[in-house]
Amino acid sequence: MSNLTVSFVQTELHWHDATANRAAMEQHLAQLTTPTDLVVLPEMFTTGFSMEAAAQAETMDGPTVAWLRERAAALNAVVTGSVIIQENGAYHNRLLWVRPDGSLRSYDKRHLFTLAGEQHVYTPGRTRLVEEWRGWRICPLVCYDLRFPVWSRNQATEPYDLLLYVANWPAVRRTAWMTLLRARAIENVACALGVNRIGRDALAHDYAGDSALIDARGNYLLEAHDQAGVFTHTLRRDELEEFRTKFTALNDGDAFELTAP
Repeated sequence: MSNLTVSFVQTELHWHDATANRAAMEQHLAQLTTPTDLVVLPEMFTTGFSMEAAAQAETMDGPTVAWLRERAAALNAVVTGSVIIQENGAYHNRLLWVRPDGSLRSYDKRHLFTLAGEQHVYTPGRTRLVEEWRGWRICPLVCYDLRFPVWSRNQATEPYDLLLYVANWPAVRRTAWMTLLRARAIENVACALGVNRIGRDALAHDYAGDSALIDARGNYLLEAHDQAGVFTHTLRRDELEEFRTKFTALNDGDAFELTAP
């Protein structure tokens, strides 16, 4: 059984300035003093949560994908976070999952935030992503997906050990963020990681951070509160397996299939 060392960056974001944001992320990652297996960055980490996709989008051959590949290789870790991507005439709020060897998979945010008009700008995803990495199965999702437990459900046909959400979740709804993140861990008998930003964006939205790593029992393993920085914790495989052996609630779940129109 292998443990998994997880690191995440909680920070302010420069509005519509990808170059400055990549540089800021790099400065935070330079503070890592021990090897890590997985690095998680916030939602739309190059721009802030923006509906100006036409002006801000990159392609899959763009500088941020190249930067992610460089960071993953240098850290010998998966690096992930979401970016505005243009592809085949459409825009996506796309989570990029980049391995040290440069291979890449992606997940397009399924649940678009209608209160901000995200559905009018971006094309929703249709399938989940579950990636196996260093002995752990990981399901990465994006922000508003947190509110939809069916999409996040841990199923026997596609099981996972760690559920993670990258986000730009406003402070005004921080109680929902903290409550739902714990709920997703408890109901799925899996570790859960939520990575949010801090600061104020150009639209005067405030972000409280509250990034956290939670175990399958719903206990906090690591909390960033409102602090900027890179945070690291090692998940123990034996603790997760021991709890799942004793508490077999997943065996009693309903069988169903996820479909997306």
